[in-house]
Amino acid sequence: MTYRTVLIGGATALLLSGCGRIDHIGKPPSFSPTMNGDEHVAMLDPGLPRATERRRAMDGSSLWTAGQRSLLGDRRAIKRGDILTVVIEIDEEAEISNSTSRSRSGSENMSVPHLLGLPQRINEELPEGASMDDAVALDSSSQSGGDGSVSRREELTLRVAATVMQVLPNGVLEIQGSQEVRVNFELRELLVTGYVRPEDISRRNEITYDKIASARISYGGRGQITDVQQPRIGQQVLDAVLPF
Repeated sequence: MTYRTVLIGGATALLLSGCGRIDHIGKPPSFSPTMNGDEHVAMLDPGLPRATERRRAMDGSSLWTAGQRSLLGDRRAIKRGDILTVVIEIDEEAEISNSTSRSRSGSENMSVPHLLGLPQRINEELPEGASMDDAVALDSSSQSGGDGSVSRREELTLRVAATVMQVLPNGVLEIQGSQEVRVNFELRELLVTGYVRPEDISRRNEITYDKIASARISYGGRGQITDVQQPRIGQQVLDAVLPF
């Protein structure tokens, strides 16, 4: 690998890493496209309707249908493309403290009074009072102490609409939801993914986050303020590779 190849590769990596920030230079950050996204594709392909529902829909004389749009039908999300509301209410508090102390001392002495006669010859050349009898003397001591504490308080209350991406063979629903809110030059993003059981969905077509298996909840954003708060790419690389 030549120096030119390494230089071009590094320049390309830096350019790609800065593309996210270039998007909102002098203008608000752009929304993520909704067309042709995973949720949009799921809504366009809801799957085949049930045979009973299809026959009843074709029978115009019947006042009762088992579909979700009927007056007495179950309006909870049950198939691909349906939408349900995810309620996120996190109120957690944790506090951890610990302390460590360590000390060590050592002493080493080594004398070479008869090392091939070298000390005697060197002693003749040394000033009065100096001697090579005790050639090496080492003393060391170390002491370390540390105190650490963690105090964390998290409180988050959010609601987001999610789409059923697919129905697994055991009936579990895979859901995915996203929400973006732009205020001035800052864009807040909320992403939710996971798996839910249909019976855990309430009659209001809602489900709480603690009933979502493999829940992945991301609440952050991008924009000019976020860019200022984050260290630059070069600093992050140095923090990762420097051993001190």
